[in-house]
Amino acid sequence: MLQLETMIYLTGIAVKKSCFFSSTLIEQKSIMAIKQTSDNSFESDVLSSNLPVLVDFWAEWCGPCKMIGPILEELDLEMSEKIKIVKLDVDSNNQTAMKYSIRSIPTLIIVKDGTVHAQHIGAASKAQLENFINQNI
Repeated sequence: MLQLETMIYLTGIAVKKSCFFSSTLIEQKSIMAIKQTSDNSFESDVLSSNLPVLVDFWAEWCGPCKMIGPILEELDLEMSEKIKIVKLDVDSNNQTAMKYSIRSIPTLIIVKDGTVHAQHIGAASKAQLENFINQNI
């Protein structure tokens, strides 16, 4: 067990708060991060996949991209039997972004059997993203 301590300040009074976490839980969370794909690995990661793939076109500086990141991680864990989720940083991998005419981020596409079946542009709630996935896989 790991103990994490934080200080919470309420009206100028410091209150110590302790939280206990299983070290295995923390290790599992860090191992389960969404796979990053690139221009070089896009074909093998996405186009050749046996499962449908949701590709998140994003950038580090993009606020809405950061908002949906944790939601996509949750969905990746919950829906791993149905769909594979990968991220592609458009700043580092602009060839793939240009090939798929990505003009705004975040853009999510669902690829099945090597072709794009659906596209969603912009941030969305977990329920909306879950619905988008379920309607298009």
